[in-house]
Amino acid sequence: MTVAVGQERVAGERGLAIGYAAMLEQFHPTEAIELAVHAESRGFSGVMAADHFQPWVPAQGQSAFVWNVLAALGERTRGDIGPGVTAPTFRWHPAMVAQASATLAAMYPGRHWLGIGSGEALNEHVVAPYWPEAPERINRMFEAVELIKKLFHASVAGRDVKHSGTYYKLESTRLWTMPEVAPEVLIATAGPVTAKRAGRVADGLITVGAPLEKIAGLFQRFDEGARESGRDPATLPKVLQLHLSWAQTDEEAMTNALTEWPNGGMRFPKADIRSPFDFEQMARLVRPEDFAGRLVVSADPDVHRAEIQRFVDLGFNRIYLHNVGRNQREWIDVFGRDVLPGLVR
Repeated sequence: MTVAVGQERVAGERGLAIGYAAMLEQFHPTEAIELAVHAESRGFSGVMAADHFQPWVPAQGQSAFVWNVLAALGERTRGDIGPGVTAPTFRWHPAMVAQASATLAAMYPGRHWLGIGSGEALNEHVVAPYWPEAPERINRMFEAVELIKKLFHASVAGRDVKHSGTYYKLESTRLWTMPEVAPEVLIATAGPVTAKRAGRVADGLITVGAPLEKIAGLFQRFDEGARESGRDPATLPKVLQLHLSWAQTDEEAMTNALTEWPNGGMRFPKADIRSPFDFEQMARLVRPEDFAGRLVVSADPDVHRAEIQRFVDLGFNRIYLHNVGRNQREWIDVFGRDVLPGLVR
C-alpha cells in the first residue's frame, strides 16, 4: 500500500472551486445540510462549516456540533468538506481534533481538509480557566498544528509518536483509524507574521474577505514561509471565506446584514468577547456604512460576481460563499444561474 501525507492538490490542476459556507450559527443542522445539498445541485462545489459553541448574536439562534454535521455532509454531498475553522487549543486537545479529522478523511477519502485557527473567547472560554493574550493563543495554535501533523505522519506510517511541548503533552500513541492520505492542514490567519509562520508548516492558507492589498501582503508572507520550507507556494491551496448580503432589493439586503450578521460590521477585534449577548449590545452601534469595504450589500448579482472575481484574480483557488440572510435557497438559485458561470479562472 502506498501512503502519503498531505493531499496532493495542485491549484493549477484543480482549477477554481466556489463552495457553500454552511452557517451552523444561523441554521438548524438539518436545514444547513439540506441547503448544502441544494447548493451543490446548483453548481457550488464543496462545503465549509465553522466550529462554534455559540452563535455570534442570539438572533442567529443555532450552534450545532460541527463534526456531526460534516459527517452528514459527507454522506449527502460529493465535494470537499472542512471545518473552517476549529481551534485545537482550549475546548479541544489537538489529539482529539486529529482523531476527528482522520476519521472523517477515512470515511470520505480525498474530500476532507482540516482548517485550524487560534480561537475566540466566544467559543473557547466555555471550558478554559484562563484566556491568554493573542501571542500565546497563536503560539498554542502552532504547537497544536505541530502535534497534529506529527500524529498524522506517524499514524499514516503505522508508528506511535509522543509529544511534550510548552502547552500540550501526548503519550506514546497513534491514530488507529487513518486514511491512506492524511488531510490537508490549513491555517487561518489575517496577520502577516502569522501568515509567514503558517507558510512554513501548513498545507494551505485560509482567510476572510478583506481589502485586496492586505490579502496580497498575506500571500506574500505565506509564500515566503512556504519557500523557506522548501515547497512551491503555487502548489498550496489558498482558501477564502467570503461573506456577502444579497436580496431582491438593496434595502432588504442591508436589513439582512444588520439583523443577521451585525458582527460583519464591527470594526474592532472580536476574539476577546465572550458572550452572544455582549455582541448583541455592540450590534446596536453598527450602521450601514460600517459594512463598506467589509461586506458587499447589493441586490445586483453582477456586483457580487465582480467582487468575487477580484479575489479569484488575486489567486484564491477555493472560495466559500456565505449569504448572511435567511433567503438561502433563493440566493443559491440566483448565484448558481447568474454568478458562478461568469467567474473566470
